[in-house]
Formats: sequence, structure tokens, C-alpha cells
Amino acid sequence: MAILIKDKFEAWEKEAQARFDQLKANEEELNKIFIELYGLQDELDYHVEDKDVSVSRADRDRDIKSLISYAVGCMFGRYSLNEEGLIFAGGEFDMSRYSKFKPVRDNILLITDDKYFQDDESDIMNKFVEFVTVVYGKETLEENLQYIADTLLGSGDSRDIIRKYFISKFYADHMKTYKKRPIYWQFESGKANGVKALMYLHRYDENLLGRLRTDYLSKLNQAYNARIETRESQKLTTSNAGESARYEKEIQKIKKQVKELQVFDEKIGHLALKKISLDLDDGVIVNYDKLQRDPETKEKFAILTKGVKEP
Repeated sequence: MAILIKDKFEAWEKEAQARFDQLKANEEELNKIFIELYGLQDELDYHVEDKDVSVSRADRDRDIKSLISYAVGCMFGRYSLNEEGLIFAGGEFDMSRYSKFKPVRDNILLITDDKYFQDDESDIMNKFVEFVTVVYGKETLEENLQYIADTLLGSGDSRDIIRKYFISKFYADHMKTYKKRPIYWQFESGKANGVKALMYLHRYDENLLGRLRTDYLSKLNQAYNARIETRESQKLTTSNAGESARYEKEIQKIKKQVKELQVFDEKIGHLALKKISLDLDDGVIVNYDKLQRDPETKEKFAILTKGVKEP
């Protein structure tokens, strides 16, 4: 199997344009009939403006971002490559419905600003590459990643550009799509991007914060410290002033991330002990706030990206 996303999009673009043109022609023909029937030739124009046609043309930027969103849905098990439509939105989660592409086990995806984990499914970029490989084939992987990156724009190689999209723009797009009632929630530690991670609301359980802390924050902290050690060693051994400055800059950036992670870890640790339960029937606004408050003291611990208003 070797499929190019570029070819798929161009085929869809032609199909969407044909639908658009046909519907526009139909609407104009109906307008003509109406105008002639009521003798309004001097009053009305039968032409329909493109913006008023009720179907959309293909839009590469919008459609590629929709593909990325669908991929995230598959990563969490909301959708499945085995079946069409919505697969999981609450109830008993059945992993057997996802044989072609497995969702993440713990309902947690880390979003890091660099590659810290080799082939670890908890890294959203690793999981996205797996998705593109499974759907479109290994042979066309690099071409497909480049096509996606060219659509998103940015500097660096294709993986760098897509990773930057996940860390800086994906959640804003998701919030916009769901009108600030997100179904994927983003944990966020602060401006240094020490911690960013996604979960799927409908797979949340009261042990998720505990798993996030013990299995993911600790792993991320270890990765940061290992990178600092590596860069400090490289800085000591290089004789190139430019390289030394770059290493020092990265060291200082990661140290800020470690500090931010530690503060975030304390918040998660406090809330994890509370075993907070959510009720989907209460809606996003109530639950988004509830997950960030001590149920006894009502003190708020900001652990989620801002954007959902408080109840």
C-alpha cells in the first residue's frame, strides 16, 4: 500500500468543486424560475454569490487540520480505523474494536517541544507518525509528512513543523472547532511548556491524574535532566563558541521547563489524592472547573489550558 495524501486531497478538491458548481447551478436555475414566475426580472438577479452556496469547496489548510484532529481522535479511541463514525463517547471502553490502529492505553498523550522519547506511544508526534504510516503506508510516509508540514507552514523538517503545530496551535484550533467546549483537554504547566499533555474527556477516570504524575511527569522529568546532562557534556567538549552558546541556551530553557514541571507536579499530586470524579451530564464548563478544584476547600489549582469559562 502506497497512498499520497496529496493525491487524495486533489481528488477531493475536484469532487468538492464539482458538487459546489452543480449546487450553485441548481440554485441559480431555481432563482430564474421564481423570478420569471412572479415577473421580477427588473427587480432581482438570479445569480448566486459563491459565499452563499450552501456547500464548501475543499480547503487544504482546514482539511489537513481536520485530518490531524481525526488522527488524535483515533489515538484516544473516539474513532477507529476498523469502523465508521463515532466509536466511543462513554461507557465501557473495548480495545478489541481497534485492531488496525491501537489507541493509547492510559488516555494520556504528551506534547513536547522536542523529541525526548524514541518510539514511545505517549509522545503525540510518535503516535501521529504511526497513524500516517498505518493509513497511508510506510513507503509514502516522508512525502505525506512533508505535505502536511508544507500545509501547516513553519521552519525545520516535517516532523519539527508538525510537532510545533501540536504544541502551539492544535488546542486553539480544537477549542475553536468545539466552541470552547473541548472534548480533548490539555494539561498545561505554563509559558515554558514544561508540561503539555492531552486527555480525552470521555475516557477520564478518577485515577488519571495519578497515572499522569507517576508514569508521565516522572518520565518527562528524567528526559529533561538527561538532555541537560548531554548538553552540558557537549558544551564542555566543544571548542566552537557558537555551539557552546546554543548548548547553554538550550540548557537554560530546559531548566525553566524542569522548574515549571515541578510546580505542576505538586498541583497534580494534590488533586490526584482527591480522586475527583466527573459527570459527563454536567457538561464541559462544570467539569473543566471541577477537575481543577480541591473538592473540600474549593481552592483552584490551574492545570488545564485557559479558554473554558468558569461556571
